[in-house]
Amino acid sequence: MLARDAENLYWMARYLGRAENTARLIISTSDILLDLPQGASLGWGTVLQIAGIDHMYKKHYETVAEADIMHFLIADERNQSSILSSVQNARENTRTLRELLPEELWERINSLYLYIVNNIDLASKNRRNKYLFLQNVIQQRHSIEGLIISTLERDLAYYFIRLGTHIERADMTTRIMDINYAISLPQDSDSDEITRQTLWVGILKALSAFLPYRRLHNVNVNMAGVVDFLFHERRFPRSIIHCLYEIESTLSDLPMNEALLPHVKAAQLHIQNKSTKELDIVQLHESIDIAQQQLNDIHNALNETYFSPNEGTKAA
Repeated sequence: MLARDAENLYWMARYLGRAENTARLIISTSDILLDLPQGASLGWGTVLQIAGIDHMYKKHYETVAEADIMHFLIADERNQSSILSSVQNARENTRTLRELLPEELWERINSLYLYIVNNIDLASKNRRNKYLFLQNVIQQRHSIEGLIISTLERDLAYYFIRLGTHIERADMTTRIMDINYAISLPQDSDSDEITRQTLWVGILKALSAFLPYRRLHNVNVNMAGVVDFLFHERRFPRSIIHCLYEIESTLSDLPMNEALLPHVKAAQLHIQNKSTKELDIVQLHESIDIAQQQLNDIHNALNETYFSPNEGTKAA
């Protein structure tokens, strides 16, 4: 496989995952903001920091206003992480790979792109329309992933798609978990514990993890339980450890993986060895920072191993 094809497959998957995850981040933040007591610090500007795109926003906007942030996250083509840009980029990558991928996959990604272009104004009209638009993006992304899983041969194309999917998924799980760190509640709030519990419920729901969590943990939702679940639960597809084991398994089927596997093992050890019982919000944030850097190390090693060769050379 050519290096450029491997890279396009990887980024097609990452961009599709990013579109879905940005939709999830917007929905979860909207819900959390409704549950916060008066005087709590979380605002949409903080969400930009969580997503790692606050500096880019400041280049193009003078004020931190919800309407501007919604446009930036959903429709601004200057933001390569916006939903529109992500699907646009995934579509372009898929277009260059049509000889490697089923025609139906191109059709579904193109259909998602056309849906966004034709309905993006819905997202700015009111909360209900925005929610419906974002849910449709998520559902169509699920349809695309289902098609990939059920129709693609387990060959190099599939492996690079899975790597992109799980790196992006693990990264967004860490970012959504970090929302709680960004929130300062009023010190005189009598309902601090209840509010924190509500926030963790919101984070579980943002990751479609609420029911799986309750099935496995017959206890009230609390920070230690949620962090343990999202860090360590190998049976849940959006947990960080599940994603890391999927990355390891996929890499094991690829040649030239010697430089990559140590990075994955280091990330697994960091997550596995992290006790969540005595963890506070600051320590969680620090642990998430390390996990995000380790995911970036895996990405960089992938780039150096498979994507950096000059055009026309084989990646694997």
